[in-house]
Amino acid sequence: MESTPVPDDLPERAEVVVVGAGHNSLVAAAYLARAGLEVLVLEAGPTVGGNTRTEELTLPGFAHDSCSSAHVLIQNNPLVRDDELGLVAEQGLRYLTTDPAVVMPQPDGDVLVMRPDLADTTDEIARWSSRDARAFGVMVRAWRGGLGAAHGRWSSALPQPEGPTTHAYLALRSRSAWDVVHETFEHPVVRSFVLWLAMATIQDPRRPGTGFLPSSLAVGRLDHGWTTPVGGSQALPDALVRVITAHGGRVVCSATVSGYVTDGDRVTGVRVGGRTVAADRAVVTGGHLAVVADQVVGGAPSPDLLEARDTWRPGLSVLAVHAALRGDLAFGDAGIASAAAGFGTAGGMARHLDRCAAGEVDTDDPWLLVVNQTVVDPSRVADTGGTFKILTIAPWQRADGRDWADTKDEYGAALVELVRQRTRGLGEVDILSMRTESPVDVATHNPQNLGGSCHGGEFLLDDHVLPGWPRYDTGLAGLFLTGSTTHPGGSVSGRPGRNAARTVLTALGRDPLEVMGPT
Repeated sequence: MESTPVPDDLPERAEVVVVGAGHNSLVAAAYLARAGLEVLVLEAGPTVGGNTRTEELTLPGFAHDSCSSAHVLIQNNPLVRDDELGLVAEQGLRYLTTDPAVVMPQPDGDVLVMRPDLADTTDEIARWSSRDARAFGVMVRAWRGGLGAAHGRWSSALPQPEGPTTHAYLALRSRSAWDVVHETFEHPVVRSFVLWLAMATIQDPRRPGTGFLPSSLAVGRLDHGWTTPVGGSQALPDALVRVITAHGGRVVCSATVSGYVTDGDRVTGVRVGGRTVAADRAVVTGGHLAVVADQVVGGAPSPDLLEARDTWRPGLSVLAVHAALRGDLAFGDAGIASAAAGFGTAGGMARHLDRCAAGEVDTDDPWLLVVNQTVVDPSRVADTGGTFKILTIAPWQRADGRDWADTKDEYGAALVELVRQRTRGLGEVDILSMRTESPVDVATHNPQNLGGSCHGGEFLLDDHVLPGWPRYDTGLAGLFLTGSTTHPGGSVSGRPGRNAARTVLTALGRDPLEVMGPT
């Protein structure tokens, strides 16, 4: 077998080696570099970013976010909220709070418009139900009144204080989003809208453990809109690389790590091609936990790594349609411009989930996210035009035996037709180029997306589903974990990266408060 090429500039050693250059690995590396550690990041691909890459997927001059689009969750991370690494003040990272935050066009031409303002949004909901408008306000104020802070502690893997707020948060977490929404709201349009929000993290809202999502996702949109990084998702990893290099770290691409080297007592380095890169103090891997255990060399993987490998499953796989357009979109009869739109009713989402589990595609009333961020960020197109994406869930394998390679374009066109019925700017002459990526393509595009899952999948532990592995250290001394397969899971939150950095610094006898706050 031909060995993996080794970059000419590959160093022989570093104090800390970080594997992968997705945003969480880069967040961890940036904190560690800022703490004065000598950091080396090794990325298998030719560019950094992972699922926060921005690429010309259709035509030259049209910059598409190949996976992530909104950076809402990371806004509440002290990384961005308090600008702990100087990403905004020093590196020029810019985020836009969009207004509308998101819209949901209706079959009759009307449009439910969510704005980044509670009063405006409750007034909008009241057009369908005054009772639901009041219930929405109560839900939001409860989250802002303490439940959100409890969620922040959970996301940061910090202990919860005893008290009624913690008990209320844990009780909400134990429920399903489906039950919470149906008990809180009565009008089908409002129920559908809040459930659509709850599915934004690509989890089945009928599953226990998702009960906090309606509150969390709704408040995130109210506070930050459809948070858009200027220039594309790539702006975040690029800014993190600048932090790392400004503090003496290095990032080397096209460097595939194939093994984690142990001397029997601790992990001492990583294998790249036929070479070993020594890690004097720690290895932090953003590698997928379904494969890390099998990459340990020189000794046996620890039981926790084996358990992570054996309990991981992909969860919901995704399909995306990308297009270059002559211009931007507008929704409903009123022609409302928005960076993001939602499609799907509560009943349609449930059927969509069931059909997906059965290996069937759905074009009746599926959950769809429609993104058109050039509405607020025209810098993503070199001249004129717009970029467009549909994201939805789809089965990894089709039950009808048809190959995705032969059917993805047909299905993508059917989804575009669904959106076109409630949208201006999607006529045949408006689409300059279109590209559909099936779940298989999503996994090929980024090998971290095993099973077509762009959110890291999930773990089945003691009959409970966890969206991320609940620890950042391992049973192998010197080896630490980050990335979307660790707590709190996928999405652009930066939490796994920041939490991992805190764990590493603590293990090395350093005070994390030197570079980050207490939460």
